[in-house]
Amino acid sequence: MWIAFAFGSAVFAGLTAILAKCGIKNIDSNVATAIRTIVVLAFSWLMVFITGSQGGLSEVSTRTLVFLILSGIATGASWLCYFKALQLGDVNKVTPIDKSSTILTMILAIIFLKEGITWIKAAAIVLIAAGTFLMIEKKKTEGTGEQNGKWLIYAFGSAVFASLTSILGKVGIEGINSNLGTAIRTIVVLIMAWIVVFVTKKQNTIRGIDKKSWIFLILSGFATGGSWLCYYRALQTGPASVVVPIDKLSILITIGFAYLVFHEKLNRKSASGLVLIVAGTLLMLL
Repeated sequence: MWIAFAFGSAVFAGLTAILAKCGIKNIDSNVATAIRTIVVLAFSWLMVFITGSQGGLSEVSTRTLVFLILSGIATGASWLCYFKALQLGDVNKVTPIDKSSTILTMILAIIFLKEGITWIKAAAIVLIAAGTFLMIEKKKTEGTGEQNGKWLIYAFGSAVFASLTSILGKVGIEGINSNLGTAIRTIVVLIMAWIVVFVTKKQNTIRGIDKKSWIFLILSGFATGGSWLCYYRALQTGPASVVVPIDKLSILITIGFAYLVFHEKLNRKSASGLVLIVAGTLLMLL
């Protein structure tokens, strides 16, 4: 059953990137992240009460709470980096780098969660790493021949924090309902996101957000909420070293929509990289 939830997470995650890209075209990425998190928080707690999981709050141990908070902080940092990268770079270039968190997560899961390593997993890691490398391509700044590498830095930052999120989240939801764990983590992400908004003094820009951007940000928040609920349910019963790669198959949905919506095309090198990433991910299911 955890495999079904992992694939569900991938579908919603793929939609999240496209909807968010549409919603952050004309607004600050940190503000967009903070607004989206409000929607995710509301959606997460709604699911907690629908499933009757709120009674588990009194049973949350200190250890679980600490790991959930740390996971939330890592998630917040990953989001801030990811959506800044999306604002600066193309979806089909940012997403593969963000998904490279799969490699680090698998390695950390083997080291800290004692998940076994087989030749199949090793081969999968190599394929995913090679595919990611092929898909990395610096975005040229329009009007000049110079390279703008800022989005690349943010994209890699997103990947590092995303891998930490998975490991910390896996430990944090071991003794708690996954819906409740997701809701608690989201509180931390929300606080962190709004702190960044006020520190950077971007709160006044909220007034200038147009109706279209609001709609896409809200839809993106719902997609993220759906992805999270599926993802942490899968992590609770499945191995992180397999759940994470399946979740990262969202890259297929993201790139497909990027082509249809933004007319972003893959060159031959990037397409080859995508094939290797998918092959490596599917290999993990054997």
